[in-house]
Amino acid sequence: MSNQHRYGIIVIDMLNDFIGEKAPLRCPGGEEIVPNLQKLFKWVRERNAGGKDDVQLIHIQEAHRKNDADFRVRPVHAIKGSWGSDFIKELYPEGEEYTIPKRRHSSFWHTDLDLYLREESLDTVVVTGVWTNVCVRSTAADALALAYRVITLSDGVHSKDQAQHEHGLVDLSIFTKVMTIDEFTSAIDAGIDAWAGAGDQENKVGEK
Repeated sequence: MSNQHRYGIIVIDMLNDFIGEKAPLRCPGGEEIVPNLQKLFKWVRERNAGGKDDVQLIHIQEAHRKNDADFRVRPVHAIKGSWGSDFIKELYPEGEEYTIPKRRHSSFWHTDLDLYLREESLDTVVVTGVWTNVCVRSTAADALALAYRVITLSDGVHSKDQAQHEHGLVDLSIFTKVMTIDEFTSAIDAGIDAWAGAGDQENKVGEK
């Protein structure tokens, strides 16, 4: 049976102010996933170049105002128009890939992400990027609230350290499908619904 679903890969905050030794709000785990995301980007772009638009990259760009409320609880970072708010060169958007600025943790909060997904008939949100337990989790939660099917790519997200990353994945496993990039791409290539089996319908997450 062919897969009729359409997937929006949300790439969250792979920016200069988060990734790299000079980043003021450095997320070391984010540096580890760059090669994985490059591999994913290559797969999507080759698929798009072949005329298939059922999987799309959507680049999320934190872009704060100077006196943003976020800075009451976090260091100043990713000011709109600054070098720090720009995408890292290794994962820079190409062609007609859509970019969306945000000012809060969730990629949906006061952005046009929901509108874009609906315009493109993308019914499944695939979260990647940083941080697993903050912006990725918040984006995934809002996607679920808006009735999207949600997938988390476990080797395409990361956090400041392994503990925070793993805690985030536990939360995400309750209401998303957690899978690797290879598992995801293989399912799509095989015409299988990658989201099948999502969530925790038997309430087993956290059991010893």
